[in-house]
Amino acid sequence: MKPYALYRVLLLATAVTLSVNAWSADIPKRKSGLWEISMLMEGAPAMRPIQQCIDQNSDNLMQQNNKIAQPNCSVMDIKSQEDRVSVHSICKFGETTATTDAIFNGSFESAYKGDITTSYNPPIHGRAGSKVSISAKWLSACKPGQKPGDVILPNQKGININDMMNDPKFKEMMKQQQK
Repeated sequence: MKPYALYRVLLLATAVTLSVNAWSADIPKRKSGLWEISMLMEGAPAMRPIQQCIDQNSDNLMQQNNKIAQPNCSVMDIKSQEDRVSVHSICKFGETTATTDAIFNGSFESAYKGDITTSYNPPIHGRAGSKVSISAKWLSACKPGQKPGDVILPNQKGININDMMNDPKFKEMMKQQQK
């Protein structure tokens, strides 16, 4: 997989992990600190885990961005029971309708797993759907020098989700994706 494609897939996994947390106050919050996140996307080579430093503010940034995206969602059904969260959504992205079903099990204080299935109608870039499995575990407090929102990619320079989400170029790109 090309580095740019890997970057996009890892960014998607991070965003999905964060945004499922942020869709509703009913969903448990993750413990602040350094999390290791592994993702397996059907049809893609296995990827090494990423690490992400989070706090409540970095999750809140994702929540603000989800509030912008939610008007494009005709359905957003979230159910949380003990150590299980289920999500069903139907959202419009340009001409495509994405129907997503996700189940997350575990503790947002220590470790959880999620399975996310999305179908696209009409297909996006020739793909009618995707299946992603995510597992995340809390490692420790963030390392010295790390700040909330930092994502450390395997064998690559880290990025900061907060900085990226506030970048005017990224915001414009997201607006274009919504059309």
